Amino acid sequence: MTIPSLQDGIDKAGSAINLLWKPGAEPWTPEVVEREYSGWRQEQTAWHDGVALLNLSHHMYDMWIEGPDATRALADHGANNFEKFAIGQAKQYVPVTRSGHIVTDGILAREGENKYLLTGIPAAQHWVQYHAEKGGYDVGFVTDPSSAFRQGGGDPKLFRYQIQGPLAAELVERAFGGPLPETKFFHSTAVTLDGRPLRALRHGMAGQAGFEFSGLWEHAAYVHEKFLKTGEPLGLVQVGALAYTTPSVESGWIPSPVPGIYTDPELLDYRRQLPLFGIEGKRPLNGSHFSEDIEDYYVSPYELGYGKMISFNHDFIGRDALEKARDEVRRTKVTLVLDPDDVRRVLGDGEDPGFVLTYARHRVETAAGLVGTTMQTASIDPVGTVLAQTLIDSEHAAPGTEVTVVWGEHPGAGTDPEADLGFPRIRATVQPSPFNQHARTLYRRDR
Repeated sequence: MTIPSLQDGIDKAGSAINLLWKPGAEPWTPEVVEREYSGWRQEQTAWHDGVALLNLSHHMYDMWIEGPDATRALADHGANNFEKFAIGQAKQYVPVTRSGHIVTDGILAREGENKYLLTGIPAAQHWVQYHAEKGGYDVGFVTDPSSAFRQGGGDPKLFRYQIQGPLAAELVERAFGGPLPETKFFHSTAVTLDGRPLRALRHGMAGQAGFEFSGLWEHAAYVHEKFLKTGEPLGLVQVGALAYTTPSVESGWIPSPVPGIYTDPELLDYRRQLPLFGIEGKRPLNGSHFSEDIEDYYVSPYELGYGKMISFNHDFIGRDALEKARDEVRRTKVTLVLDPDDVRRVLGDGEDPGFVLTYARHRVETAAGLVGTTMQTASIDPVGTVLAQTLIDSEHAAPGTEVTVVWGEHPGAGTDPEADLGFPRIRATVQPSPFNQHARTLYRRDR
């Protein structure tokens, strides 16, 4: 049986937009982890004011990259600095197309001289593996899909638990019998918990201090129970799948931008190698901002705030385009704070709308017309309203600028993209991204 490719799906639909545009699409949340434990509001509050335990074991796609050409394969297809990449360090990997559009990011950890682990949604992994195999690099790949897509079921190879919040360090000291070795942000160190080997990554959600622990799945249940028991006197709160999707809105990370791969004729073979039933073919687009041209949804790593991660000390796919683009960044990443009264009126029929989460591309307007699009929108209970990570024209990005979010679902092809469909408007105010003060100032200070 022939497995349909991404290009097969585009050809059948007539265009990438026809394939991906799904009005009213529900955001995906991990099905293996409970949606809520104590309630999404309490769970969000925990990493702001107390301590929270998050289970990341099931929704990440892991790919190990190992061999003499591992570094070269990653450097040739990513914009990061590989001359300064220590064993035990992690980076946000930034692969781009030859036009300078991001493929998507991922967390790349260096585990050895010639061994890396790339984690996240599997678009960056597909990109690296395809080009490495086509280019004849001396490198091998081992993959472990997320639990929702692992054929035949079974357990992950690794567990990942995050301890987050102001009391995170205290909980960790109690669990390990003392403080962990001093570790820079986004660096990891080998530790043991009651004789079980783990790696501890300095990490944080929404700007709070925290740690991410990973290890072999055979130790998962023990480590989880140890954290739960140790954290009980500190008021530890388990975080479910709903609340877990929201801290990125505060910390300024835009998840799952549209990969810039759908139109380049030189990527035809790549699209023919990608399965239709993967992230590139099934991650939907929706919202009030509709365009017939998929390229209108492509984004530059500069727009996502990744400029400091880009290094021109080596050659890589997209280098020339990024060099030209760095002084011509049209849009800026900001946080929109939606007016609480308008949120209740539009989303809750006058009442508290409860949990709100969408990755819809909603139009952001001023009197001048369209000035931006939302990328992820979510209720943030400690803030008291809904926030939206947004890409906005730079001249409208100053904090305090008042804009309007057009809330609705454009039906797609066959309806004028500029048609007035009577969608309600929500007033909003531009604020910095990251929104969280700690994340804006101290979060990466010792990186």
